[in-house]
Amino acid sequence: VMDVLRPTPDAPIILNLPATVECATPNVYADQIELFCRDLPNRDAAVISLHTHNDRGTGVAAAELGLMAGADRVEGCLLGNGERTGNCDLVTVALNLYTQGIDPGLDLSDIDQVVNTVQYCTNIPVHPRTPYAGDLVFTAFSGSHQDAIKKGFAARERQNDLGWEVPYLPIDPADLGRSYEAVIRVNSQSGKGGVAWVIEQDRGLKLPKRLQADFSAHVQALADETSRELGAADIWARFEATYLPRESDRFVLRDYEESGTSGDRLFVGHVSVDGEERSIAGRGNGLISGVIAALGETGPALDVVDYNEHAIGHGADAQAAAYVECRTADGRTVFGVGLDTDIATASVRAVLSAANRA
Repeated sequence: VMDVLRPTPDAPIILNLPATVECATPNVYADQIELFCRDLPNRDAAVISLHTHNDRGTGVAAAELGLMAGADRVEGCLLGNGERTGNCDLVTVALNLYTQGIDPGLDLSDIDQVVNTVQYCTNIPVHPRTPYAGDLVFTAFSGSHQDAIKKGFAARERQNDLGWEVPYLPIDPADLGRSYEAVIRVNSQSGKGGVAWVIEQDRGLKLPKRLQADFSAHVQALADETSRELGAADIWARFEATYLPRESDRFVLRDYEESGTSGDRLFVGHVSVDGEERSIAGRGNGLISGVIAALGETGPALDVVDYNEHAIGHGADAQAAAYVECRTADGRTVFGVGLDTDIATASVRAVLSAANRA
């Protein structure tokens, strides 16, 4: 055929080498491709095109090994549709190459549009666990997986690393037009890392580790009660009900003043105690110890074990978050959270939150 058509490198012939019913394993198919390419005269005047099927479930593997053996092109179908068990899935092959730093020459930056178009045209649904394209391929429910993913994202942010090395995610979902919202989803299998991830992504709160464990128990109980997956709204509602101030709480902050010198601070607070408006005062070496001393008049005796704070957002609209871990007189550990535009006020709210849980 080549002698008759006389192809040239500028006008090459396409030679199709199919694995119609996958009679051989992928490595044997690749050996055949290598032998064909090696013995073909005028190799530079031919495009060797692979046409694999999926009868043995190895259409993608055969295509990849065939490319490594010297082939130039892959024929297939989007998402592996085709007769019998289907042709090679071009989406999987292309993105497998992409994850190895090879540009496949296909624009898959909006994978959901590809999926929707294929489903519309074929009336064949795409399985949620289809590689790269399924709804669940970037989703982790397992607690250990969620914790590893969370740590991977945190390390990437700290190092400002452009390379993608996040456990259990072979590719950045954003490269396919997917958001990070569905990466970690919470159900009864989830651990503290997954719950903390959802809170941080949805609300910007970076919970301390021991608070993560404390809150995770509440979320686990909610998941067991409802026997369903929990969304960000469910988790936030439970967080609010557990830690954030409410008008029905025993201690409700109205206003406060702080004065004094460094190491000797006076806190005077106007609070509602069991529905009664009162003024409380206490001295300490700082604001938090002053609040603790003031609460000692009417509330539980607390010792501060740990305190953390951070900003949420940037600029004029930034909020402050404060977290306090306290120990009660009978040895119990309670946590409090405070949110406010002012970090000092957030700290006071966090201590009152802990007192309400003591």
